[in-house]
Amino acid sequence: MIELSVNGQPRKFDGDEDVPLLWYLRDELDLTGTKFGCGMGLCGACTVHLNGEAVRSCVTPIKAAAAKRVTTIEGLSATGTHPCQAAWEKHNVAQCGYCQSGQIMQAAALLAKTPKPTDAQIDNAMDGNICRCGTYTRIRAAIHTAAGVK
Repeated sequence: MIELSVNGQPRKFDGDEDVPLLWYLRDELDLTGTKFGCGMGLCGACTVHLNGEAVRSCVTPIKAAAAKRVTTIEGLSATGTHPCQAAWEKHNVAQCGYCQSGQIMQAAALLAKTPKPTDAQIDNAMDGNICRCGTYTRIRAAIHTAAGVK
């Protein structure tokens, strides 16, 4: 039995401990804001926080989350008012929107560690998150806004 916290709620999982965290979140808890993209941890669509660190949930086995805190896009802010979410809206970042929950979760983890990141720090932190629509300049602007820089 794996015990963990998801978005502040205690949860238990009694199944294959190697199942990817993504499938537990989506299939068992119906938290579908975390997206399946590549399945190899390369695109970032499945990004969640594990004890505050951004991780790719498609390649993170649920056993890695035992006794830890998992935060999904749904848990970042119950009202959608996290600074990153507000900045994403202000800058009209999303086009198709598919990757954006992973982008926001990666950005929120960056800002938790680096409250006023430079362009280079943003580019480095966001490097593994792919946006097929190419909204990278708006993503960077939104991160600066969320940081209170611009």
